[in-house]
Amino acid sequence: MKFKLVPEPPARVDFVADAQAAVPLVPGSEDDCCARLMRRVGFRSRDVARTWLTFLRALDLATETPEGFKRLRTEPTPAHLREHLLAGVYGATDVADALLAASDAGTAPVTVAAAFEGFADRVPDWERYRTTDWESVWRERVGRLLGWLVLLDLAEERNGGYVATETLRTLRDEGDG
Repeated sequence: MKFKLVPEPPARVDFVADAQAAVPLVPGSEDDCCARLMRRVGFRSRDVARTWLTFLRALDLATETPEGFKRLRTEPTPAHLREHLLAGVYGATDVADALLAASDAGTAPVTVAAAFEGFADRVPDWERYRTTDWESVWRERVGRLLGWLVLLDLAEERNGGYVATETLRTLRDEGDG
């Protein structure tokens, strides 16, 4: 399952470990887990905490059991985060592929708007009907994905856009092999 929620990327990678550590080892309800995330990490609202809880599941750092949510004993190394961002977050692979394609074609850097335009046809229909301004919602998500790619050294900002890094190219080449 690929998850659609993407929080704002933090300023540093080790923040993910802080968020993961706030999820209990003993399963707890969503409300309890969100309250812990708010208290321990300082998220400003339950919605932000819930987005992070879902995102931690996408990164294979937390899971939902019949008893509730719990932390997995997986270390959130940059390599783990890169792999699971691309594998578990809807659109991450598409955005990364757009960066690689632009680099291969010599048209890099890719702006948020261009990355969104290349991805817009893959936004699920039901998401398009959830709001009257689905394009701005998904453009923002694509921008957040690009931010995560930068944070995890899969992309870098350059000249008002984003370019693929060698780390991304190597990771994708290893996945194709």
